[in-house]
Amino acid sequence: MARLLAVLWAVVFTAQAEAQILDLSKSKIVDLTHPYNADTIFWPTSPIRFEHTQLSYGDTPGGYFYSAYSFAMPEHGGTHMDAPIHFYRGKDTADKIALEKLVTQAYVVNVSPQADTDRNYRLSLNDIKAFEAIHGEITEGAAVLLRTDWSNHWPNTKAYLGDDTPGDTSKLSFPSFGPEAIGFLIKERQIALIGVDTASIDYGKSKDFMVHRIIGEANIPALENLTNLAALPATGAIIVALPTKIEGGSGGPARVIAFVPKN
Repeated sequence: MARLLAVLWAVVFTAQAEAQILDLSKSKIVDLTHPYNADTIFWPTSPIRFEHTQLSYGDTPGGYFYSAYSFAMPEHGGTHMDAPIHFYRGKDTADKIALEKLVTQAYVVNVSPQADTDRNYRLSLNDIKAFEAIHGEITEGAAVLLRTDWSNHWPNTKAYLGDDTPGDTSKLSFPSFGPEAIGFLIKERQIALIGVDTASIDYGKSKDFMVHRIIGEANIPALENLTNLAALPATGAIIVALPTKIEGGSGGPARVIAFVPKN
């Protein structure tokens, strides 16, 4: 019965021409999400951080325990999704992003050795070509996740962002995607989603946020502040990235997981 249920509750996706079925009994689930708490890292210009306020906690007159809280936070902080409208007028808001873009196969490009020696490293077209020479061509409708291992710095804001001065973005320093590589992935590979384990899909010193602008125009969502990318294979994982469905939102917190085939 357990085996039957595992197959019955499979995840079906169509990232390639043929539908495929993920047998959960043959997969492990990896959490790619940082928890929200007082240490959660937000962009330096965010007016507030994560606020979690207790409303009720304890035994009730009815004899049962009850707890409830309220929370408040900016859309862009912690593990979250940028909706295309974040940097491009008229594109999809958080509630309009097609689910097919959020549940798909993942390609994980590892540039952690380069980032280890250059904290301003940007994914290049040569990196993509080298990846495909080993792992094959990235397929249409896939997600490309950039692994820098920057999540090892979390939640040390200064180490993670390069600076911890509130309200100041002039000294930020961390690796991410490069515009040429993103342009290639969109035009030549027709990807559906990107993600990175740093604070932004543009590297820390960016002033023009070109990667945000390119993917926004292409109506592609992006994930920022991922974690545990080292637990994913270069190919073969399926990502499930579900942002809070904020009507008209420019993004929002997301619970991101991946299904990884067991060896």
